Amino acid sequence: MILKLIPKIAILIGFTAGIQLHAQQPVYNGNPDTSFETARKLAFNDQRKQAQDTLVNILTKYPNYSDIRTFLATTYSWDGDYKKARKEFTYVIQNDAKNKENWIAAIKNESWSNSYYDAITMANNALKVFPEDSEILLLKASSLENTKKPIEASKIVEAILSKKPDDTKALEYKTSLDQSLRKNSIGIRSAVDIYSEVFDPMQLHTLNYTRLTPYGSIITKLNFNRRFNENGTQFEVDLYPKIAKGLYAYLNFGVADSFLFPDIRYGAELHKSLPYSLEVSAGFRALQYDSTTLIYTGSLGWYTGNSYWSLRPYLTPGDGGLSTSGLLNYRRYRSNADNYWSTSFSMGFSPEIYQFKVENNEDTIINLQSQRFNLSYFFTTHHNKNAWGAQFDLTHQEISYDPGSYFWIYSFTLSWDMRFK
Repeated sequence: MILKLIPKIAILIGFTAGIQLHAQQPVYNGNPDTSFETARKLAFNDQRKQAQDTLVNILTKYPNYSDIRTFLATTYSWDGDYKKARKEFTYVIQNDAKNKENWIAAIKNESWSNSYYDAITMANNALKVFPEDSEILLLKASSLENTKKPIEASKIVEAILSKKPDDTKALEYKTSLDQSLRKNSIGIRSAVDIYSEVFDPMQLHTLNYTRLTPYGSIITKLNFNRRFNENGTQFEVDLYPKIAKGLYAYLNFGVADSFLFPDIRYGAELHKSLPYSLEVSAGFRALQYDSTTLIYTGSLGWYTGNSYWSLRPYLTPGDGGLSTSGLLNYRRYRSNADNYWSTSFSMGFSPEIYQFKVENNEDTIINLQSQRFNLSYFFTTHHNKNAWGAQFDLTHQEISYDPGSYFWIYSFTLSWDMRFK
């Protein structure tokens, strides 16, 4: 008897649930234009969830009201819900392929979601409907640039300007694009250390040349140091080879002709991007004076909005045990990666950069106590062609030959780089 009742009970439950679901889903009954205007006001007043609910409700009765569906897709895109936005844009384009604004909004949605190859494909499809349209061509060029094809992007912009020399958007984008085509830069960096006692001011000057390649960047440096009334030079090469997506390396080699620098220095470090905007690295540095000092280091970095945090330890084994030091850095970016200010604090003494050299006393140096505060500001001028930097360091450091005694070091640094094709 019970077994016979089960199917009837299941049907009854399903029927009841259907009635409840129908009761929970409001049926739209109103003026779609008035409701649309209300939804727009809600969306522009940071009440997008309410706006989206209103728009979805209107579409239950007017599914082909393309302006409403396009605006709904746009609000999804604003919220970073690119998958939902893509679904709505696909619907309106299939039903109204002659509406250029729908194409433009859909291409932007792909770009904002970092789906640059999909954006290029969509732009190509849009250009079949709107041949040689400058707005769509510029969106395609932007996506090409983001896929590391700035030369192809530049050709598109030049084609637009050949027909419309006064196209403001194309001219502005050309100026921006020229920046990414600057693969070379030369620069100088000058620093002075002023000591509160014992030592005279010390100087370090660097002339550098950087070349960006498809395989990574190459930086050559010529360092000039004046300390203890002596002059010394060092030649260095830094490489940043790309290994795979989200994985690159740092390689360094340097030679010198003076006791003011290590005779030879070299190092390597591997950097890996992780989910949640994290990055980790691990590597070493080696400094060869009378003997070779190895320094093991790494970092943990975190990007959040326009901010970047980084923690870097240094571990230096020696006869006197393991010396440890660490640095915490914070950056606040402005318009781009070349415009930011930063501050950092470090404790412990890392021999990677000697404040001074005391021969035959390296174990004492790597166990020195030190605290250092840094404040830096970097900015660009003239369409990012010139990059400038200013830094101030305040260091409280133990004296190597008088353990327990300290002096202050005031450091000032200025830098300038000029980029060119």
